Amino acid sequence: MRTYRIAFCLPVLFLLPCASYGQSLGDVAREQRQKQQAKDSKAAAKVVTNDEIPESPDASSSSSDDTDGAPESSTPGASSTGKKTAEQWKAEITVRKARITALQSHVDKLNDSVHFVEANRYYNGVQYNQYQLKKQQEAQRLQKQLETEKKALEDAQESARKAGFGSAVYDPVN
Repeated sequence: MRTYRIAFCLPVLFLLPCASYGQSLGDVAREQRQKQQAKDSKAAAKVVTNDEIPESPDASSSSSDDTDGAPESSTPGASSTGKKTAEQWKAEITVRKARITALQSHVDKLNDSVHFVEANRYYNGVQYNQYQLKKQQEAQRLQKQLETEKKALEDAQESARKAGFGSAVYDPVN
């Protein structure tokens, strides 16, 4: 009987010091969270987007692509520093057409996904309708952006036509 007590007490004696020196689960989670935040802050500091880089007049006249923003400001800037070639006009117009196609597709999908319900007929009908209203407002905002892009395309096509290029340049087929 004494051997059973020794066999039982011996493992308990070895486990007691381990339990007293172990970290709590909260301490381990706190350390992991701090390591993750440190890693995220280092990784986020290295990311630089185009929005953060200031545009200079020299950079915009040397590139063949326009910025998403003001199309009118890039066209006169190009004509004041030099004339664009047919390939540059064609590339610019093709990019603008691709943007318009993508925006139109996005607006169509968003409009097709908007479906309002009777608010008092469903458990969360009010919240669902609010979400649908936000989707509808986003579609309207994108529709305005689409109209702006179409106007910029027309301006670019007209500028290419006035520069003396044929319809193959200012009306390229996709």
